[in-house]
Amino acid sequence: MREVKAEILAIGDELLYGQIMDTNSLWISQQLTDIGVRVVHRATVGDNEPAILEAFKAAQQRADIVLITGGLGPTRDDLTKPLLAKYFDCDIQLVPEALEAVKSYFTRRGRELTELNILQAHLPTKCTYVPNTMGTAPGMWFEENDTLWMSMPGVPHEMKKLMETFVFPQLKERFSLPVIYHKVVKTVGIGESWLADKIRDWEDALPSHIKLAYLPSIGLVRLRLTAFGEKIKELTVEVEEQIEKLLPLAGKYVYGFDETSLEDAVGQLLRSQNKTVALAESCTGGYISHLITSVAGSSAYFNGSIIPYHNQFKQQVLGVKKDTLIDHGAVSEETVIEMASAVRKTFGSDYGLASSGVAGPGGGSDEKPVGTVWIACASEDGVRTKKLQLTDDRMINIQLSGISVLNLLRLEINKITE
Repeated sequence: MREVKAEILAIGDELLYGQIMDTNSLWISQQLTDIGVRVVHRATVGDNEPAILEAFKAAQQRADIVLITGGLGPTRDDLTKPLLAKYFDCDIQLVPEALEAVKSYFTRRGRELTELNILQAHLPTKCTYVPNTMGTAPGMWFEENDTLWMSMPGVPHEMKKLMETFVFPQLKERFSLPVIYHKVVKTVGIGESWLADKIRDWEDALPSHIKLAYLPSIGLVRLRLTAFGEKIKELTVEVEEQIEKLLPLAGKYVYGFDETSLEDAVGQLLRSQNKTVALAESCTGGYISHLITSVAGSSAYFNGSIIPYHNQFKQQVLGVKKDTLIDHGAVSEETVIEMASAVRKTFGSDYGLASSGVAGPGGGSDEKPVGTVWIACASEDGVRTKKLQLTDDRMINIQLSGISVLNLLRLEINKITE
């Protein structure tokens, strides 16, 4: 079965200037992968004739399918249509069917049809006209130079409609596409390189038709298994068998699969055991509470939180001892132990969580530099603590602290030692 390759070209200065985010290319990539087409290249090209023509030439050399978005408006800065005609050495002519579609579009909306709008119905003679039922710029399908080309508007809902009603059916009809199955294993509490060391032998033993990708993000690492074959049921079984072999090696770091977030996973654990949690957040300023309450149904296990940002309120609201703060400071194991224990008692929760640290960029010292954070999880069995040495970036420190606190709770619930 021959691999089918695709390239995606997004055209428009507004994309290069950062005025508009290119969500089209991301969506197209995801959809093509799902039907077994491999995206080999994505490019963003400005409204510049030499650059666009060069992009066409390079795409033709790399791909079986070239999908183009943007540059189809009726104004002079929209270059895609005239440059496709130039690239394929053909004229641009009025297509009566396209003109009727444009007229109908404006009539339905009670708007006047202008000369510029009529230009939308003029298309390269070598293209197949593809009606755009969501807008005025038609899709243009070319079969040239042993490559399939589709030019579409940059408006996302118009592009998606053309892809779903025309492009995908064409690709499935013309190519014998493989079945591709993805499974994502989500891990926390271990860095990418350390995880790779732990699972190296397992990775080396994977069958040739199952590929592994490491997808790290702040505080988390996703492992994406991608299997290629002909039958989805067989691939699903094979991938699950590989995951069963992975879990003994990295199981204590695995918190979920596919779309499950860490806050989802922790919520499921609390709900399954009919347990509750409360928080005392200092350096994280309510961020962890936000994560927990972003999950629908979290009221079943989240009792509440306190944000005693200043030491005065650590004492007055939570009852942290004055001597503890004087002798050890707010950023200390002793302080977060008292915070976690007190918030657990205050809210009558099964678990109490606490965070206190130097988020930055100021406030650090030689003893406690920026990025020093103490976290704690109190339960009926005692208090589990951890010291974090993070970064110089305030927002990253808050995010990493939040992930670490949720992971500390996950480990405590599951009785996993670090």
